[in-house]
Amino acid sequence: MNTKTISAHALYEGTFSVGLDKKFNRIDRNDSPAKGALKISLNPFLIQSGNKNILFDVGIGDFGEGTSTETIKENLAEYGLTEYEITDIFASHLHYDHIGGLAGRSSGFWELTFPDAKLWVSKKGWKKTIEKEEYYDEEKTQFIHFLDAKADLHLMDDEDQPYPEITVQKIGGHTEFSQVLLLDDGSQKYMMAGDVLATRGEVNRKFAAKYDFDANQSMLARKQLLKRAYEEQFMLMGYHDSHHPLFMLTDYDEQQGYKIEAI
Repeated sequence: MNTKTISAHALYEGTFSVGLDKKFNRIDRNDSPAKGALKISLNPFLIQSGNKNILFDVGIGDFGEGTSTETIKENLAEYGLTEYEITDIFASHLHYDHIGGLAGRSSGFWELTFPDAKLWVSKKGWKKTIEKEEYYDEEKTQFIHFLDAKADLHLMDDEDQPYPEITVQKIGGHTEFSQVLLLDDGSQKYMMAGDVLATRGEVNRKFAAKYDFDANQSMLARKQLLKRAYEEQFMLMGYHDSHHPLFMLTDYDEQQGYKIEAI
């Protein structure tokens, strides 16, 4: 008989209105975004698996309105953890609202938020990002090069299995090297696909997003991931969902699509 060995929690950082200027302006999670802007909530995920404390993406860090790396530290404290107890961090992709929490400079200079953690990223994605002349702007360029120099980087192939219970696969779409993060210990299954499948509202909606690197690939990957999540009973992790970022697909109807159960 399998016993529960994994626990997963969404570490809600806030909800933001994000316009063409890509600035994250804080709003209430029940509010509408500014005209022409997107409503984006941020939910890094904490997964406790055996002796590992794992994060799937780490939030925006210091790069939003009224945000800082202190938020994720405070959220971890609610589960009895400090930043020094995080063992592993997996990045679905390298946009700053997903990796900004990796380092901050509240002390006046850059410091790793999780100094003892291994940072797992796409090898090809990291290489392309580091080789760019600029990562968004001057401040974020300093940030990414600080991580390149100081983080305990582990570069993953397009398909990789860093641990027996964790596999990653390149799905592309949102970014050229976006990955789906899969955790399966034989009794519990979790799937996190970054912005390819970011909210419950995307489950039964076919759409081509202007913010995607390859919108058609995103649509294809989303369809395939949903089918797999339903058939293999993965719990889905919606990084940008405002209210219920953990959910399951419990039924399927050709006319109405998937039935969603918030966890």
